[in-house]
Amino acid sequence: MFADTRTTLTHPEARTGTSSVPRYQPRRPAAPVRRNRAALRRATPRKQTIRLVLLGILCTAGWLASLLVGHFVEFGPVLHCIGLAGHILALVLAFGTILVVDWLGLLWLMGKVHMHASPKLERATKPLIWGGLALLLASGALIQPDITNPVTAVKLGCVLILMLNGLSIGPAMHKMFALPRETSFSELGRRLRTRLLIALSISQACWWTAVLIGLVNSTLRRWAGL
Repeated sequence: MFADTRTTLTHPEARTGTSSVPRYQPRRPAAPVRRNRAALRRATPRKQTIRLVLLGILCTAGWLASLLVGHFVEFGPVLHCIGLAGHILALVLAFGTILVVDWLGLLWLMGKVHMHASPKLERATKPLIWGGLALLLASGALIQPDITNPVTAVKLGCVLILMLNGLSIGPAMHKMFALPRETSFSELGRRLRTRLLIALSISQACWWTAVLIGLVNSTLRRWAGL
């Protein structure tokens, strides 16, 4: 009798399956999630396009305001000297940064560096580039450019093209940075490769044109005693 009691206490009978409580497993609505993701993909390019258009209008308005102020407002010689110093500083700041970024892009084209070496540099240099361009517009109004001169008009047009080109290349850069780290330039899509090469060519051509015209105009003013 004691043996039976010990056996019952140390080896209780297993519970039957009827006493177990079934677990509740809710169903996940897969179809609405897919529809929401598809709608989000369609809405994202639209928002990016609207954002780029608004930024382009803002850049064009700032560029036009700089031209009008510099042409119609008369500044003294002191402000002219300050504007010239700020113009040179802005040129060094923006153009120097652009040269570094474009040089890194050239190294990537040659296979010397990985593609993902540039996103951090791009984020770090973006405030310098756009800050330099804003300073170029502000100081350009103080030095009073002669917009009736065709050569000066070409320089001013190059500045506007630079800003619009920098805005338009943003979506292509985001697509490129989303690719794997080991992706080479030859592995990119033909359309993306063409877009990057066109943007790089426009950037270098406009920057060098604006810099050379600015140097020539400044030299001619000194020779004329202005």
